[in-house]
Amino acid sequence: MMLVLLYRTVIIFFTLLILMRLLGKRQMGELELSELIVSILVADVSAIPLQDLSQPIWSGLVPAATLFFCELAMAWLTMKSVPIRSLLCGRPCFLIVEGMIRQDEMRKCRFTVDELMEELRSRDVTDPAAVKYAVLETDGLLNVIVYPDQRPVTVKQLGLSCEDDGYATVIIEDGALLRRNLAVIGRDEAWLARELRRRGCASPREVYAMICYDGGKTYFQKKD
Repeated sequence: MMLVLLYRTVIIFFTLLILMRLLGKRQMGELELSELIVSILVADVSAIPLQDLSQPIWSGLVPAATLFFCELAMAWLTMKSVPIRSLLCGRPCFLIVEGMIRQDEMRKCRFTVDELMEELRSRDVTDPAAVKYAVLETDGLLNVIVYPDQRPVTVKQLGLSCEDDGYATVIIEDGALLRRNLAVIGRDEAWLARELRRRGCASPREVYAMICYDGGKTYFQKKD
C-alpha cells in the first residue's frame, strides 16, 4: 500500500513539474486569473489518486493534463486576439492620474485607500501627489510611476562616469565547482587553481562563493 502511494506520488509530481514548465516561467504573484484557476483545479484533481488508491492514477493525470493544455490554448488565443485578451485578462486600471486618486476606479477594483497607501509605501512613496500614474495591472500588481522631479538622480544626470562590472557568473557555490560556468567566462581549471592559491585555498571545497564579472572583478568568500 505504501509503495503504491509512493509510486503514484512520484509520478504525479514529475508529471505536474513537466506541465508547469510547459506553461513558461511566471512568478506566483504574476498569475493571470485563468492560470490561478488552473493551479487550484490541478491541485484538486491530481490529489484524487493519492487520496483513493482504488482510483487509477490516470483519473488524476488526465484531467490535470487537460487543464494545462486548455490554459496553453487560452494563452495562444490571448496572444493572437486583442478582444479575447481583454475579455479573459481584463485591462489595466489607473488608480492615480497626475497625483489625483481616481475614486471610480478605486471602487471598481475594490481597492481601499489604506491598501493603496500600503502599496505606495512598499515602493518608497508616501505622498499620492508625487505619483503621476499608479496602474493596477491585470495580474494584480500595482506599478507606480512618480513625477520626474521625484525620481532618484542617476549617474548620467550628474554627468559622472561609472564602472560597469558586467554580468556576474557564479564559478564556485558552497564548495562545488560549476565547470560549465568556468568555460562560459573563457577560463580553465589551471587558472582557477592559481586564483585559489593566491587567496589561500587549496581546492574549491574550501570556498563558499566565487563570482566573476565581465569587467574583471571577482567576489570571493571562504567557507566558515
